[in-house]
Amino acid sequence: MPQTGLQLDDVSVLLLWTAVAIYTLAFIAYAIDLARRSDLALRAKDAAPARVLVAAGAAESRDDLRARQAQAQSDLEAPLGERRRDVWARIGTSLTVLGFAFHVAADVTRGFAAGRVPWSNMYEFALTGTMLIVAVYLVVLLRYDLRFLGTFITILVVMLLGATAIWFYTDVVPLADPLKSPWLVIHVFVASLATALFALAFALSVLQLMQARRTKAVATADAVADAPVSAPTRSGPRFLRTLPSADVLESLAYRFAIIGFIFWTFTLIAGSIWANGAWGRYWGFDTKEVWTFVIWVLYAGYIHARATRGWRGTRSAWLSIVGFAAVMFNFTIVNMFFKGLHVYSGLS
Repeated sequence: MPQTGLQLDDVSVLLLWTAVAIYTLAFIAYAIDLARRSDLALRAKDAAPARVLVAAGAAESRDDLRARQAQAQSDLEAPLGERRRDVWARIGTSLTVLGFAFHVAADVTRGFAAGRVPWSNMYEFALTGTMLIVAVYLVVLLRYDLRFLGTFITILVVMLLGATAIWFYTDVVPLADPLKSPWLVIHVFVASLATALFALAFALSVLQLMQARRTKAVATADAVADAPVSAPTRSGPRFLRTLPSADVLESLAYRFAIIGFIFWTFTLIAGSIWANGAWGRYWGFDTKEVWTFVIWVLYAGYIHARATRGWRGTRSAWLSIVGFAAVMFNFTIVNMFFKGLHVYSGLS
């Protein structure tokens, strides 16, 4: 039996690296698609009346901007059969699906090798968490054409999964006594799903900041359209012209953050119930518990501030980004360098 487990774990590692390689190819395909979007934007500029230099010499007014963003929003919400047939975006998505299949296989074989669900330590949680990031992205593609996010999602997964395989790998070991509970299946899976949704919101928020900066640059340039311009106004990469407005990106990020927040709230409650069964108390200010609550407060503040205080635009995006940074801090730094009952990194 130990020999079989070891062999399965070797297969899992091989499948993991295969998934990383395929995700890397998907990233390249998506990057080519963004470059092609930039080329299309440049060609559109050549056909437009020259009013003022913006974005590396591209001519664009606020009216042009609104028209393009309206078209981008229409593309975003187009049904599957009516979407733009961008070859490199389709290749990127196909490769992402293929990489996801190997990723699932790596996760499943690790579970069989361990004889339990594969998320009891840092390595396994990262393996499952990154898998769910890709899963959420692919499911969302059925509703929204977010293939422009493919570059950000695939490189994030490649970095996290590669770092996990290099630095966080641990051999299969028996579960610690507190982890021998049905809550291991529920609590950690829901936390992973919440993290995946927060990751999607994070990527959208980054693009929102870039798009908002570009919109501001176009508005500023348009306001002085009749004045001499001695140098181009930098407003970000040209592919941003083919994306929806900052408001639309913000709205999508907000929706994903709300769903993620619901799952994170359940994570917090389920963790307290599990802690009572394992240690005889619901809350003990353990490091992991505290940071889980800090993340909950950050996203609660983000949702509340945007809904009731009008914190939209740049401030809203930064709250989303800070929230995801806290999630990553909780997963990496807290697990690796803080002591506590709740820390199960599996690292020596």
